[in-house]
Amino acid sequence: MTYAGVGVDYDAMDPFKCSCQLAGLATAGNIARIAGGEFQEFEPSRGESAYLIEARKSYVAFVIEGLGTKNLVADAMYEFNSGRDSYYDHIAQDTVAMIVNDMITMGALPLSVAMHLAVGDSKWFEDEKRSGDLINGWKTACDLSRCTWGCGETPTLRDVIIPGTVELSGAAIGFVKPKDRLVQPRNIVAGDAIVIIGSSGIHANGLTLAREIARGLDYGFLTELSDGRNFGDALLDATHIYVGLVEDCLNRGVNIHYLVNITGHGWRKLMRAPQPFHYVITTVPEPQPVFRFIQEQGNVQMSEMYGNFNMGAGFAVYVPEGDVAAVIAVATENNLTALNAGTIVEAEDKKVIINPVGLEYAGETLAVR
Repeated sequence: MTYAGVGVDYDAMDPFKCSCQLAGLATAGNIARIAGGEFQEFEPSRGESAYLIEARKSYVAFVIEGLGTKNLVADAMYEFNSGRDSYYDHIAQDTVAMIVNDMITMGALPLSVAMHLAVGDSKWFEDEKRSGDLINGWKTACDLSRCTWGCGETPTLRDVIIPGTVELSGAAIGFVKPKDRLVQPRNIVAGDAIVIIGSSGIHANGLTLAREIARGLDYGFLTELSDGRNFGDALLDATHIYVGLVEDCLNRGVNIHYLVNITGHGWRKLMRAPQPFHYVITTVPEPQPVFRFIQEQGNVQMSEMYGNFNMGAGFAVYVPEGDVAAVIAVATENNLTALNAGTIVEAEDKKVIINPVGLEYAGETLAVR
């Protein structure tokens, strides 16, 4: 099985995204009319995980992100356990994490997060257990992100959203202040260390393929994994929020050169920066059992696994070798695992080389710019 084979084809989506960036770039001058030209687009942020507008003393950051289809796993498990656990507190954290973990990649700290919850039928709100879990989970996730839950939108979209399901997404604004805290690709230099921060599991990427695998199993999401948990429970582990890690590193004076949120495109995301470098990985974290299960049950090739899933690596921090110990210490203080996983090498092309599993990804496999 492949991710493209179940309908999620980045080769089809990425050209559209790049075309949107080019069209958006042509509108950048419209900002100049505000406050006598105080604001301007920070063009290097196009193609990054967060979009920045430059002001005199700060950068304003904006991100919009969606959960994807992980809520469908929660809905199935909610039915299986007869309403005991909706998992929507986890689903809420997944959604907020998708937003804020993108924002912090440029050193921006989230200030306010908004929820967008679209339903196919307003009866969805009548389940007080599920909706209450969503509210409590969103509030908790905002606390973990050290930001406020500001506004939101809850449309009923009959004939667009299937009744009984929801489309969950959101947006956030944040700031880089002072300006010297900006994290951007041009900071990367050959010899930088790649520190991998552990994931909690699948996070919120690859769920379409995982759901397809469940359809072919006799016990579906209730199938037992090697660690004794069932497939559905493992898929629904809440995504780690890395805001505390980044903020605490910045406050401690860690010289962060670049940050990567390892989501869609998997480990290929390590080469998101435009410069030609080889990202050489010498040590990888042990993937959680859910990944091995997906690989075996779906007959998924290793290149597909590392090319689309996080495989135990949720975030990456690029720093000089002398700052590695500080990053690992901050990660530990934030109840996260961290691993000095590799180094960045000068090259004439872009490539991710994962030596422990014998994989290489060429630059053209990540067309996000």
